[in-house]
Amino acid sequence: MKLQQLRYLCEIANQDLNLSKAAKNLHTSQPGISKQIQLLEAELGIKIFVRNGKRIIKMSPPGKLILKIAERMMHDAENIKRISQEFNNNCAGTLTIATTHTQARYALPAVIKRFTLRYPKVKLILRQGNPTQISALVTSGEADIAIATEAIELFQELVMLPCYEWNRCVIVPPKHPLLELNKLTLAAISQHPIITYDFAFTGRSKINQAFEAQGLTLNVVLTAIDADVIKTYVELELGIGILAKMAFDPERDKHLKSIDASHLFASSTTRIGISNDRYISEYIFDFIEMFAPQLDKATVITAIEKHV
Repeated sequence: MKLQQLRYLCEIANQDLNLSKAAKNLHTSQPGISKQIQLLEAELGIKIFVRNGKRIIKMSPPGKLILKIAERMMHDAENIKRISQEFNNNCAGTLTIATTHTQARYALPAVIKRFTLRYPKVKLILRQGNPTQISALVTSGEADIAIATEAIELFQELVMLPCYEWNRCVIVPPKHPLLELNKLTLAAISQHPIITYDFAFTGRSKINQAFEAQGLTLNVVLTAIDADVIKTYVELELGIGILAKMAFDPERDKHLKSIDASHLFASSTTRIGISNDRYISEYIFDFIEMFAPQLDKATVITAIEKHV
């Protein structure tokens, strides 16, 4: 049994049993992958995959069990590399952050600037997606940490570290009638077409829950995955926008007005998600503390130990 064979097995699973995609990602040939998997099956005396001719249809029951162990072994192999890298390369390495557009655009820039000044030899990679996607990137080992508001709690294998709470604002074009109200209400908002986040993003469920609790219906005419798109269409007067307060900058967004809506919606908590079986380099501990000063190394280690 070779580590390379297990790596091939994991990649085939990651690519939904598509050998061509797996071969491309591994920079090898499809026949080469097929041969190594067949050798592994012959050594183990079982079929890892169920086939129809030469085409893989699904994983066999023992194959699924072997895959789980193989994934753990690949994590451990990666941890060994990280330990070696940290002690031999003087704080060099890679930090892959999986996050949403809102966090990448509005919450992370200042932190990333500080981090790169302190660790110039560390390569930073930002992977963006919805909260479910970015959480999956950490559990699969493709990212070191996830930063998001929702869905992290759905992944029990992740250690969840609360960072900060935030709420929302309503953005409108200048001279919009909502600007004339003494106090913004959900009923007033519901009278206008709404542009807001896709349901999978940035606390959208809190918005829906607030309106449903008062028996109000949202007239959502457009959803988007990031705040910049929402603001663009509010400027075109397609509707009013509901977005995270951090995503509105009076200096940059001079053609729009913001109305505080934090009294209308329950606050949301942004969290960092990390794998409980992944080696954490010193520079990753430092990044976490830069992003959320209350999360020093000791606090993070304690959270991991409690999770295990």
